[in-house]
Amino acid sequence: MARDRLVGLDVARCVALLGMVATHVLLDFTPEGDLSFNQWLAGGRASALFAVLAGVSLALMTGRRDPLHGRDRMLASAGLAIRALLIAALGLLLAVPDSGLAIILTYYGVLFLLGLPFVGLRARTLALFATAWVVLAPIVSHLVRPELPDRGFASPAFDQLGDPWQLASELLLTGYYPAIPWLAYLLAGMALGRCDLRDRRLLVALAVGGLALAILATQVSRAVTDPAVSNRYARGMFGTPPADGDWSWLLLVAPHSATPFDLAQTIGSALLVIATCLLLERALPAGGVSFLAVLFGAGTMTLTLYSLHVVLRTPDVWPPDDPRAYGWHILVLLAVGAAFVTWGRRGPLEYVVGLPRRALRSSAAD
Repeated sequence: MARDRLVGLDVARCVALLGMVATHVLLDFTPEGDLSFNQWLAGGRASALFAVLAGVSLALMTGRRDPLHGRDRMLASAGLAIRALLIAALGLLLAVPDSGLAIILTYYGVLFLLGLPFVGLRARTLALFATAWVVLAPIVSHLVRPELPDRGFASPAFDQLGDPWQLASELLLTGYYPAIPWLAYLLAGMALGRCDLRDRRLLVALAVGGLALAILATQVSRAVTDPAVSNRYARGMFGTPPADGDWSWLLLVAPHSATPFDLAQTIGSALLVIATCLLLERALPAGGVSFLAVLFGAGTMTLTLYSLHVVLRTPDVWPPDDPRAYGWHILVLLAVGAAFVTWGRRGPLEYVVGLPRRALRSSAAD
């Protein structure tokens, strides 16, 4: 494990991965018809945490606190653009097995591409952009979506390449993880990645501020929306409010709704989780951090393990499609992650998508 690696970020990535697995495997409702605890806790928040962490990674790969400029920035952006395209292609490939999941990776790749123009900015400017995006992007989406083709409900797949307009509209605005509203997550993460993530006082402020933001967004939304509507969509939506809905839909806070309140609440919860994980790392002695790195090693290879999880969710592949199989999913993912960290190996898919960036960096050094 590299000395300058922030193990707390790996812990947060692992938490996001396990949260997404929970929403895929466990039941959304109790036998009594109430929202299950796992859906209340992880629904919408786990995938948002992934997106915020993507922004943190983008900032760390483009200069950390001091953004790259000139030729260095150009080379880094080129490598990251190729990386993003490879991740998007992997998402299209994972749509081939019948997993029944909404595959995030193609949206994730597009999101990375949208973030590249912002890599030259510092933390304060990025935070301002993120705040504005939370408010304005859902409004733009609400205005534009009625003019776009009706969305499909399958994950983006290779056969959609024959209709690029339909595919682009789903990836950017109408799909399950619409990249334009979700850019708010990436910008928030980039702002965080431009900060000193070893500053304990900053981390405490982020944890408290994130919790306050999540609570405030939730309570204000509930105060101005019909409780019946809020309860109806407590499980979540399919990425956006109805395209033909009125403006009141933007007041709703519901998983995968990409409204201003949903974006604010999930950014707040992501900041809380990330800051708490980094504080945990700071609180432990060196031996404890090493143990943490192995225990949550899955967080170093989430691309590989998310892909493995999708394959495990396909019919006729072990374990069976049953909520009781959640423990097996977790055991496999944690065991593989721990093994790779112990052996000092990168995840195979992480290695592949990182090749272009390493090649460009090597050519620049020659």
